[in-house]
Amino acid sequence: MAAITAPGDWSFGVQLPIQTLTRTLVDPWEDTATVDDLVAVARRCDERGYDFIGVCDHVAIPDNEYAARMTTTWYDTVATLSFLAACTRSVRLLSVVWIAAYRHPLQTAKSFGTLDHLSGGRAILGVGAGHVEAEFEALGVDFSTRGKRLDETLDAVRGAFADTYVSHHGEMYSYSDVGVAPQPVAELPIWIGGMGAAAWRRTGRIGDGYIPMGNAKDQYAEIVETIGAAAEFAGRSASGCDIGYMPPWTYLLGDVPEGVMALSGGTEALAHDIRAARQVGANTFHLKFRARDLPEYLEQIDAFTEQVVPMVDES
Repeated sequence: MAAITAPGDWSFGVQLPIQTLTRTLVDPWEDTATVDDLVAVARRCDERGYDFIGVCDHVAIPDNEYAARMTTTWYDTVATLSFLAACTRSVRLLSVVWIAAYRHPLQTAKSFGTLDHLSGGRAILGVGAGHVEAEFEALGVDFSTRGKRLDETLDAVRGAFADTYVSHHGEMYSYSDVGVAPQPVAELPIWIGGMGAAAWRRTGRIGDGYIPMGNAKDQYAEIVETIGAAAEFAGRSASGCDIGYMPPWTYLLGDVPEGVMALSGGTEALAHDIRAARQVGANTFHLKFRARDLPEYLEQIDAFTEQVVPMVDES
């Protein structure tokens, strides 16, 4: 597996603020934040040793009840990660998550092969099946086939980098003797996002990591078992898989301010939550910080590495 987490170690990162203004994820200060602010967050993560920064993916948000809290601001995933690659040096660049069914698999291979090449081997292709049915309709993609398209895309992207010219003949996509370059610097890590067993099985069958969607710690015995069984069935080893866990929203600068929804207890509470998640099999942590302005967000990036990381490492 092309895992990023060393055996026995743990890794951590964030889905960046600002790049989406969907109301379930955003804090008020992000509504007027600038590109420079986004760069400042990415650079601070890079400087403080975060393992990855993430940008999510939607193309066109429908005006309906289902998407009422999403807003239309979702930065283009690859364009944003490519821009931030030029502003950072070592942090990995994650799509969290790329809706594979929206694109032909050769387009996905081209985009992430190029991103990896330009960034010196820092891309992580995080993929998911998607959930906004009207968005699929607007893009002319059959919503009911999204799982099949995702599975086939994963096989096709792996295959696209197997040789100079490749062929693929599946139920959804078919092509012969075509080449995609530039190719990744090394094997491209692929993380699978999703809440349920289908995502866990995909992770074991073909992925290198699992991106959680708020899964509780008491699910991780099943998650780890399912990933391992699927890997064994596919003739792979699940050893070293990047198994993600998403801690609650946190505020690390003292008492949680009035009106801010976050885990109480600050750095000690977050360290305890991470230690408990590691004990049940997680090793990759998708952090979520609450803040009232950019300086406060940057302070929390610092507080995590200066205070939380030592408490986790000492356990």
